[in-house]
Amino acid sequence: MARILIAGCGYVGEAAANLFQARQWEVEGCTHSAESAARLVDRPYAVRAVDIGDPAAVSAVSGEFDVVLQSVSSHGGEAADYCRVYLEGARNLARRFPSATFVFTSSTSVYPQKDGATVDETSAAEPVPEKGRILRETERLVLAAGGIVARLAGIHGPGRSFFLSKFLEGVVAVDPDDRRLINQVHRDDIVSALVLLAERRGDCAGEIYNVAGDQPITANEAYEWLSARLEKPLPPLAARAVRSRRGESNKRVSNKKLRALGWEPLYPTFQIAMAKSILPSFGF
Repeated sequence: MARILIAGCGYVGEAAANLFQARQWEVEGCTHSAESAARLVDRPYAVRAVDIGDPAAVSAVSGEFDVVLQSVSSHGGEAADYCRVYLEGARNLARRFPSATFVFTSSTSVYPQKDGATVDETSAAEPVPEKGRILRETERLVLAAGGIVARLAGIHGPGRSFFLSKFLEGVVAVDPDDRRLINQVHRDDIVSALVLLAERRGDCAGEIYNVAGDQPITANEAYEWLSARLEKPLPPLAARAVRSRRGESNKRVSNKKLRALGWEPLYPTFQIAMAKSILPSFGF
C-alpha cells in the first residue's frame, strides 16, 4: 500500500486526503495549527499539527512516505509568508523525505502574459510580483528533486466561488471594456488530477502540469450568466471594475498535457461547475 503525507489539509488538501484514502492509499496529514488538526480528528487518517516552515518541526515528523503532497496556503499573506510556507516548507519537506516523490501545488499566476495568448507548460513563466517569483523558486526546487509541479488555476467548488460570492454580496461592478480571461478549476477536478499524478509519478517526475478547466471566462460573461440563471439584475456598469488578486494577467491556460495522461474534468467549464456543484452548495 502506497503511503502519502499531505502537508496542508485545507480546502483542497482535505478533499485530496479523502480521495487518496478511498483509493486505498495510507494517508497522513499535517496542518499548521492544532486547532485545524482537531477539526479533522474524526477522519479515518491521522492529522497532526506541523509548521512546515520550521525545520525542527518537520525533522520531528516520524515515518516514511512514497509521496509528499504540499498543498498549503499562505491565506493571502505577504511575501515573507509565501517564502516561509512555500519555499522554506518545500525545502524542509524535501530534506526530511528525500526518497519520496514530491508533488507541489503551485499556481497559473506564474504566467505573466497579458495578451490573451494560450499558455502551456513550455510558455514563459517569469512573474514580476515577488510572490510569483517565490512560487517559481519553489517550483525549481521541487523539479530539481525529481518532483511534480501542479499549477492550479483559480479554485472554485462547493461553498467557494469568487464570482458568485461577489455577485450575491452586490459589491462588484461590471466593466464593459474588461475582456480579461480568467481561468478556473473545480476543487474536485484538482483532487482527481493530484491523485492521477501521484499514481503516475514514475512517468511524471520532473514535470509541470497545468490544472485548469477547458475554457476561461471573462468577468462580464460570468456575471451575465449568473444574472440570467438566478434571475437577478446585473451589477451596475463602472469603468475599471475591481480586479482579482491575480491582477492584470490575461491568458488562456491549456490543460492538454494533463488530459494526455487521461485526466478528464467533471466540471470543464464555469457554467457546468456552477450548475452542477457550486450553486447547489449555496442553496440554489
